Amino acid sequence: MTIHFGTDGWRAVISDTFTFSNLRLVSQAIADAIASGHWSNGYTLESDVDANRMVVGFDTRFLSDRYAQDVARVLAANGFKVFLAQSDAPTPAISYAVRKLNAIGGVMITASHNAPRYNGVKLKAAYGGSALPEQCRRVEVFLSDNEAQARGPNLMDFDQARATGLIERFNPILEYGNHLRSLINFDLIAENPQRFVVDSMYGSGRGVIKGLLQGSGCEIHEIRGELNPGFGGVHPEPIGRYLTALAGAVSNSLGDFGLATDGDADRIGAMDGRGNFVDPHKIMALALKYLVEKRGLRGSVVRTVSTTRMIDRLAARYGLECHETPVGFNHIADHMLGGGVLIGGEESGGIAFQGHIPEGDGIIMGLLLVEIIAETRTPLHELVDNLLKEVGPAFYERTDLRLKHPVSKEDMTRRLTQEAPSQLGGQSLLNVSTLDGVKYLFADDSWLLVRPSGTESVLRVYAEGRSPEMVQELLGFGEKFARTIV
Repeated sequence: MTIHFGTDGWRAVISDTFTFSNLRLVSQAIADAIASGHWSNGYTLESDVDANRMVVGFDTRFLSDRYAQDVARVLAANGFKVFLAQSDAPTPAISYAVRKLNAIGGVMITASHNAPRYNGVKLKAAYGGSALPEQCRRVEVFLSDNEAQARGPNLMDFDQARATGLIERFNPILEYGNHLRSLINFDLIAENPQRFVVDSMYGSGRGVIKGLLQGSGCEIHEIRGELNPGFGGVHPEPIGRYLTALAGAVSNSLGDFGLATDGDADRIGAMDGRGNFVDPHKIMALALKYLVEKRGLRGSVVRTVSTTRMIDRLAARYGLECHETPVGFNHIADHMLGGGVLIGGEESGGIAFQGHIPEGDGIIMGLLLVEIIAETRTPLHELVDNLLKEVGPAFYERTDLRLKHPVSKEDMTRRLTQEAPSQLGGQSLLNVSTLDGVKYLFADDSWLLVRPSGTESVLRVYAEGRSPEMVQELLGFGEKFARTIV
């Protein structure tokens, strides 16, 4: 058995590596790591955190509810008081519950945006965000030690654990919703109610945005909101090629724009009234622009290495410091925990802003987008057009190449660094970064990034250019190189 925590937890194929037996072993290792006394290594625990309290949640995937019960049983058998979600819930709602309930940590059963055959574990820290890499490594150490000692998991009967109060069912949406009402201007939305479509992609964000806006006057049509563990045969990832249902709903006049959340609702995507996909790059840029210009907020800006340079150009305009991090919201969370961050986000759609937990959140960003449209009284396509006129043009594409064998990151980095071109598309190369994979930055702010995924067996090639031709030039070079590795 080989179990490793990647960019955001452990993910594996259901009934292959992701089994009840392996999950119990992982749960025991989590309990041991927390009980070891070194769990908060790297950050300071708040004084009111209860070291014997844990939160467990789950998404809509096959057997996720049963898996969550088994995690709770193991934690209860190790003496933890476990708050177990009553039904499927968004990851950010579970993360917020960890902080609200002063728990030492949390476990979310989800494989996020991955294919339906996967499930996984996201580990949460006391501050309400993804556990630190050191904490995940500590779990792996205990997992290995327990295996070497042939030590199985402690396990308690579920009904007995509930009867003795070690497992308590709760609704995480209630307090989470109250928190969002302190960050989103629901009164403003009610003054100019919107008509739009929500595509929950059969994930655990189903019903949440619509429920929170109940009574606001908004006319909301939700699609793919029923329980479907197979996600209709597509990846529950809010990117253009998986949102044909949303595009169809908007084009059939069911709404003036659309919002989409992924399998566990920590990512956001959108569709304008013309059926054009509005990617997270543009959503984050629109949010930054709004928070500064309309709300008058200040602070540093954090983005991952694969996120648009429009963010840098906006930050420079507002005199804000801009930080680049490796891919993974845990790196953004590091900055947010230090304080002073206005907004942080990544290319995949995980974005959060000032006042929220250090966690990507598709629900709050969808609501903020509704607020932006309500306040500006401007259609989404016009907001995007105006943004691109100000800090664009910016064209972006990503290619994922399936890996048959693991890639040597060191080998790839060395070759891409040594074989870096002096120019591409008529633009000279300014910088080569090895922060996460290898990234080429060109004179006109165009860039190319090649990196292995931290959650899937794929090699990703990302490109952003100031013209479609430049994007194709960059992708062509990146894909040609990547295929020599694949």
